[in-house]
Amino acid sequence: MANKKTYLGEFEHLVLLSVLCLTKEAYGVTIRRHLKDTIGREVSIGALYATVERLEKKGYITSQKGEATAARGGKAKRYFQLTPQGLAAVAETKEKLELMWAKLPELPAMSLA
Repeated sequence: MANKKTYLGEFEHLVLLSVLCLTKEAYGVTIRRHLKDTIGREVSIGALYATVERLEKKGYITSQKGEATAARGGKAKRYFQLTPQGLAAVAETKEKLELMWAKLPELPAMSLA
């Protein structure tokens, strides 16, 4: 059974999927842009970094600093990538969601009235 240390929340799941999609270009700004462009979700940089810190503590991602650049005021980008445990967590969450959807009765047509 999942516990708080291993449970993957919705936003954590979305961040991991973004990191997977962005491959070697997964850093704060690109992850935020990917979430906005893909699902229309605006995310503050603080919320994103709190989430990646939590994901690192869970062992689902690792990060490393890139080269510092003058264009960034001498700051380096922090790049993220999934660990094998992170990939397994994403796959397990997908399976559980698919099982839950499969158990639903046919959804009634939604009216916009």
